[in-house]
Amino acid sequence: MSISVLVADDSRVMRQIVIRTLRQAGYDWDVREASDGAEALAAVRAEEPDVVLSDWNMPNMTGIELLRELRRAGFQTPFGFVTSEGSPEMRATAEAAGALFLIAKPFTPESFREVIDPVLA
Repeated sequence: MSISVLVADDSRVMRQIVIRTLRQAGYDWDVREASDGAEALAAVRAEEPDVVLSDWNMPNMTGIELLRELRRAGFQTPFGFVTSEGSPEMRATAEAAGALFLIAKPFTPESFREVIDPVLA
């Protein structure tokens, strides 16, 4: 069974880095990309992925708005943030909204495995 992941980030370079890090961590997943939260929301509605990895700060719809909208719409898709800042406040907000993890940059393949493996178990 192939696992599908949606990577949402307004930076194309950052999406590429996240995808490369997933590959380095050993996740040979089917990857789709979205350039902001609104695009990601449409992508999930069209074909729900197994996992969503989202940036926090994006135009049109932020990552936290995306997560809240998905939960409101009844999607329980495993959701994690990959973002530039991981303050305790952000982590608490993410967790309260239903995120399973928050990976702060800079990240490594190991930091991905640490938070993603339990989600897949």
